Amino acid sequence: MKHLKLSVFFCLLTTFFLTAQTKEITLESIWNGAFRTERMDVLHSMANGQQYSVLGFNRAARTTTIDVYDYKTLEKVKTLVNSGTLDAIPYFTDYAFSADENKVILATNEEAIFRRSSLGNYYVYNVDDKSITLIDEDKIQEPTFSPDGSQVAFAKNNNLYVKNLESGETNQITQDGKKNVIINGITDWVYEEEFSFVRAFEWNTEGNKIAFIRFDESKVPEFSMDVYGKELYQTQHVFKYPKAGEANSEVSLHIYDLETNEIREVKVNKTYSDFYIPRIEWTNDPNILSAHYMNRHQNELDLWLINAKSNTSNLVLAEKDKAYIDVTDNLTFLKDNSFIWTSEKDGFNHIYHYDKNGKLINQITKGNWEVTRYYGYDKNSNRIFYQSVENGSINRDVYSIKLNGRGKTRLTKSDGTNNAAFSADFSYFINTFSSATTPPEYTLNSSASGNLIKSIKDNDVLAQKLSDYKTSKKEFSTIHVNGNDLNMWMIKPANFDASKQYPLFMTQYSGPGSQSVSNKWNSANDYWFQHLAQQGYVVVCVDGRGTGLKGATFKKVTQNELGKYEVEDQIAAAQQLGALPYIDASRIGIWGWSYGGFMSSNCLFKGNDVFKMAIAVAPVSSWRFYDTIYTERYMTTPQENASGYDDNSPINHVDKLKGDFLLVHGSGDDNVHLQNTMRLAEALIQADKQFDWAVYPDKNHGIYGGNTRLHLYKKMTRFINNTLGDKIVKEKEEDKMKETNIKG
Repeated sequence: MKHLKLSVFFCLLTTFFLTAQTKEITLESIWNGAFRTERMDVLHSMANGQQYSVLGFNRAARTTTIDVYDYKTLEKVKTLVNSGTLDAIPYFTDYAFSADENKVILATNEEAIFRRSSLGNYYVYNVDDKSITLIDEDKIQEPTFSPDGSQVAFAKNNNLYVKNLESGETNQITQDGKKNVIINGITDWVYEEEFSFVRAFEWNTEGNKIAFIRFDESKVPEFSMDVYGKELYQTQHVFKYPKAGEANSEVSLHIYDLETNEIREVKVNKTYSDFYIPRIEWTNDPNILSAHYMNRHQNELDLWLINAKSNTSNLVLAEKDKAYIDVTDNLTFLKDNSFIWTSEKDGFNHIYHYDKNGKLINQITKGNWEVTRYYGYDKNSNRIFYQSVENGSINRDVYSIKLNGRGKTRLTKSDGTNNAAFSADFSYFINTFSSATTPPEYTLNSSASGNLIKSIKDNDVLAQKLSDYKTSKKEFSTIHVNGNDLNMWMIKPANFDASKQYPLFMTQYSGPGSQSVSNKWNSANDYWFQHLAQQGYVVVCVDGRGTGLKGATFKKVTQNELGKYEVEDQIAAAQQLGALPYIDASRIGIWGWSYGGFMSSNCLFKGNDVFKMAIAVAPVSSWRFYDTIYTERYMTTPQENASGYDDNSPINHVDKLKGDFLLVHGSGDDNVHLQNTMRLAEALIQADKQFDWAVYPDKNHGIYGGNTRLHLYKKMTRFINNTLGDKIVKEKEEDKMKETNIKG
């Protein structure tokens, strides 16, 4: 009897696992947050180096908190701010400390403007007396404490203001701000999008000067978008958007002196005709301001040190490149005003140390691999902390190295994607680790050795949940295409049978310096690819030439010809994959979003004998329609490089369309304008080419909100099934018939 009971138990256990591992990922489960990971929000290392704070949210009470934790014990020390105790603020969505951490700016009622910019109501919370002060009655932008925390500078209606927190008085610094004409201290649309910053003003170390960039948009052409909303008549959103070859904002650098209440324009000792100022930063000397100046082609970058007292400027570093130079936030001034800088000048992105006059002291990191993040310099240990792909271009590890380039130490131990958040004194770091098989884990580590001290948070519950689902392994490899070994991942159906043939669905982005093949945890799209694999598709991603983290030569080969070599690589990869015995070469599809949509369109048109279908979401259809900074970085201007713009524009290859094409866009896309899809659609119509398309009303480049994402992915999945999945449907029907016959 015991033996019988044991046999029954094992039968039940086997049945359980068979049942548990056959649960299917649905589109609804992906976009209702079923696979959302636990994370740490708005992590801030406290100045003492021994504690950190995070943003907490109590869903039941609908309140937010700033909670302070101890690094060593990971125990909560205190709740610094609780919106439940503040009558003026029912909740806040972000926070920023003053340097002494006695005051906190709390953000409420935030509303997005563009990708990075927002308006909001902001309050200053005093930690000592628990008082709260509204900075301004109106919604403002980018409130920033002075170094001593006694004042806050902010922007409103394109002008700069300073509020004295002790007297309560607000002083308007600039007077000429006007929508679509002059902006003071806040970037214009194209700077925000392509140079990745919004706040264009900076306090000096003594808090008696503010440097800011002024944007004169008066000559920049306007772009307008209809906003359909819910009213009887639509409205229009009109903003300045410089398309390739058109006029940019005229930028100028200014310094405001709080003691004299005067503004002086900064002039450097070099004549620039058409230029950018992509970064400004005060040095440790309160009178010395650093500024990046860059030519319009973005292949020359100058670092200037400007003396605000003597009104003189000194060019300390001038870099040139045959293609382009990336702008970063990696500039760090040391106590002696020598500085740390990153550059690709030896063919790979590495860290360099220069003296205050721009003389090279030494190259700190070296090798045929890329530094991917610079975390900072610890003066006490004389070490630099950084992230790199030295352990394989699909992985990320955290390292430390001495300022002289010696004593390099790998601080992270697991292969995958590691990202560090260091304590203020660099004694600890919180490491976020994930891989294709491990969801994000947050651990406390020693900065000296990298050794694990404690686990903070993991996603074991999600991992256990996923064990109930039918999922497939993401297989990493390389594929040799056009003389290069390209990084690739592949997902096969869980019940993969090498004797069968499967349709192939390719995903890619392919933009300059990007990476889609990386060893990290799932995004929402990864779950969509798992869903497609469940349906019987092999899903593949290939990073072709022009993508990043394999050296400057590999990345910059696409210069002046975006859409040529990248498309050749995707077509050649599809041909190689189609030759595999388990791939049906007559059923290969490709898709992409934004740059990826530009690519998928070109692949279907130019590779019409390879691809049966393509989906393009929010695609660029001609680089003539896109902005100056991004486009000209890689293509120069249309006036200089007309063939580069036109030879690889999908609009000019519509006559080659043979397969099935789905074109999708949001009508409120301020980034890649609906104009791209409208012009491509018109070209297809005039070429008498049938295609499917959808326009999502008032949706931006991300096409989300409410039911939108689910609707979009249902549409795309249905299109894939209708164009590539005909045999899959037949096979499923045959399998059902077999099951019915067996049961019968």
